[in-house]
Amino acid sequence: MRCDILSGFFLEKSDGRFWNESGRGHVMKWLKGSCVLLLTLGITAQAAGQDSVAASPRYLSAARAISRLIDHEMRDKKIPAISIAVMDSGRIVWARGFGLARPDSIPATASTIYRVGTLSDLVTDLVVLQEADNGRLALDAPVRQYLPEFHPEGNSAAITVRHLLTHRSGLVREPPVGGSSDSRPTTLSQVVESLNRTSLLSSPGESQGFRPGDRMVLSNSGIAVLGYLLERVAAHPFAQLMTERVFNPLGMAASSFTATPGGQRWAQGTMRTVDGRRFPAPVFSQGIAPAAGLSSTVIDLAHLLNGLMPSDSGRPMLSAGSLQQLEIAQRSSRGDKRDGAFRQEMRKLNQVRILRNVGEAPGYSIAVDAHTDGGPGVVVASNLDQSSAVLSRIADFTIEAAVAARRGNPIPEPIMTTPAELSSRHGIVGHYSGIADLEIRGRMGDLELLYSGGVPRMLRSRGDTLIVDDALGFGAQLLQQDSNSITLIGSGSFPRRYEPRPPPVARQWAPLIGEYGWDYNNLYVLEDHGELHVLIDWFSMGSLAERSEASFEVLDSDRYAGERIVFRKGHDGKVEGLSLSGRYFPRRSVGPSDGSQLKITPVRPVPDLIREALDATPPSQPPGLRAPDLVELATLDSTIHYEIRYATTNNFAGTVFYPEAHAFMQRPAALALLRAHQWLKGQGYGLLIHDAYRPWYVTKSFWDAVPDSIHWLVANPANGSRHNRGAAVDLTLYDLRTGQPVEMTGTYDESTPRSFSDYPGGTSLQRWHRELLRRAMETQDFFVNPEEWWHFDYKDWREYPVLNLRFDQLRR
Repeated sequence: MRCDILSGFFLEKSDGRFWNESGRGHVMKWLKGSCVLLLTLGITAQAAGQDSVAASPRYLSAARAISRLIDHEMRDKKIPAISIAVMDSGRIVWARGFGLARPDSIPATASTIYRVGTLSDLVTDLVVLQEADNGRLALDAPVRQYLPEFHPEGNSAAITVRHLLTHRSGLVREPPVGGSSDSRPTTLSQVVESLNRTSLLSSPGESQGFRPGDRMVLSNSGIAVLGYLLERVAAHPFAQLMTERVFNPLGMAASSFTATPGGQRWAQGTMRTVDGRRFPAPVFSQGIAPAAGLSSTVIDLAHLLNGLMPSDSGRPMLSAGSLQQLEIAQRSSRGDKRDGAFRQEMRKLNQVRILRNVGEAPGYSIAVDAHTDGGPGVVVASNLDQSSAVLSRIADFTIEAAVAARRGNPIPEPIMTTPAELSSRHGIVGHYSGIADLEIRGRMGDLELLYSGGVPRMLRSRGDTLIVDDALGFGAQLLQQDSNSITLIGSGSFPRRYEPRPPPVARQWAPLIGEYGWDYNNLYVLEDHGELHVLIDWFSMGSLAERSEASFEVLDSDRYAGERIVFRKGHDGKVEGLSLSGRYFPRRSVGPSDGSQLKITPVRPVPDLIREALDATPPSQPPGLRAPDLVELATLDSTIHYEIRYATTNNFAGTVFYPEAHAFMQRPAALALLRAHQWLKGQGYGLLIHDAYRPWYVTKSFWDAVPDSIHWLVANPANGSRHNRGAAVDLTLYDLRTGQPVEMTGTYDESTPRSFSDYPGGTSLQRWHRELLRRAMETQDFFVNPEEWWHFDYKDWREYPVLNLRFDQLRR
């Protein structure tokens, strides 16, 4: 009899009979040893390949509450798609998708395929522990017993299989070959061989080498070594072994370690950066497949979690001891030594967690939560990277709602915050000191918190309390005591402090500052208050300690502490790249190297384009707009200086567009700008204007001058621009003492990532100047363009018409 005939319908009893259990719990088959534990779930056959599983009556109210939370979080965090599957007592009781899996209007479903990233190690760990149960692998044996060629520099001979499993080996996070940023096709043997060119981590700030077992340090390299070790022990390629041991037995037909994103069922991954940019994730396979290469659906992963549950019937996937080891390994992979708070809460609910973990891949995030004793479980996936904290919050609430549904109790309401509304909280913006340094700053009408120079976190409101609530997490709560202090709940009071102007960067460090890597994975070297810092993987910040010439150690990164960065110079003496524990990151060319104006070649002579534009007709305007009242800015205060580049050849097209250097704005906007300028004078700075009101014909000339491929550089004349309305201004700061413009993170009109208003690179002084300008302008109801630190729009810009008045007409 063939196993696939029985799959999902019958259970073989000890007397050889088969029992139909398709309506309840686990269904397991064991047929004369030829079908190795073919396990499905009571609802597996019904759910496999389905786009959704309707909520059972008991869970209908819970599903509605969970849906409200998901809808809110997707809107608030701008997550394109989320898929969820909820389990209880071995059944999938609800599964569906939200949002769009692909930008071409393909909806997300429960059968949408996502990359699960670092959650891949769950499957790798499972098979390692199966091999241990079968006696083919000893967890406390040295890795070299199975891989004699494995010898990273340091105490690597002492590394055991268990050390790899629990992330206590001391191996670097990413291997030099096949890591998350390596787009080259690689094999596991090449990955492991490349680790021989690395050293075990040192204790941060100390010189002694890492002793395996000392402490937990997340390492995708270690899981990759486990995958290669499995290939040796089982004599099968890794991906094939995972399919035979896990995917086929559990009916995980959509899961694979070899697939690359593509096709209608795949969610298109979305990457994001700390300065707000978003772009499609790369689609190459990762060499560290055992640690990060799994693709799957929430329904498939629900099968996996249910397959790990203890069962009264058939053979379990793991022995009880190995199941406990799997839980320990998974806790290690998320960086937890214990899970006390949640365990205490679940004891109150008579539930014991067996597994709680998250996964991240470029463009994707996932969270899983499962419990023993047939308790509830959930899988949540999204196609936005660095969003697993949101998914964990959804998973936690799902468990809470599921427990309430099982007991017939009222379903709790999810906690949902509201915008902090900077306009009503301007007084809280500033710097504070306590057990750490805090900065609260305004961002596009919202508030952000920076804790000890880390990455910025969004603040939102819940009543009178400000709560950190963004895609990176939910938690820290602030109360404003008075105008001079705030309280960070659990961390005490933070009095307001004055933030002095930072000193210039040390001369020897200036050549090191910049961007390294690739479009999909930038590494920033920056200076912050007299120290060099590194920003890796877009969101992981760490300080650098100089150990020797051109060699630095990462001290306090959440991902790379203890690793080494070595800068490499070319024949000309300039820095051409750096290596991070053997991974090479080439230096990126970003913006004009000499700080000059970025240039393009116009497609036609600009004078011809201007003549044509003067004869063209601007777009029609709706009725009811305000009458123009344009004011020359220099007439308001003689210390408002001009550098009107479009009246010179020092602009992106290298051609004169304005016959004279003027800067006009609508009167309310001009007076608001004057107030900002007067405040800045008290700080020792003045405003330097690059552009303000721009006649429509000039906007059309810009559009006609640039090639179609870079039309994003300029405004579309069919709509008109905010400059055409006299309610936008391009400007920077100049030093009142010297009269010279200050240095910002990038140049005016540069149109590179350095132009973003929250670009994280550069020096403290550059960012301090940029923040000072922004604070002065936003306090007066201007809002910065997120893609151009120098461009500010007045709050009422929509109320003014597109104008085509020439400067000579305005001077009459």
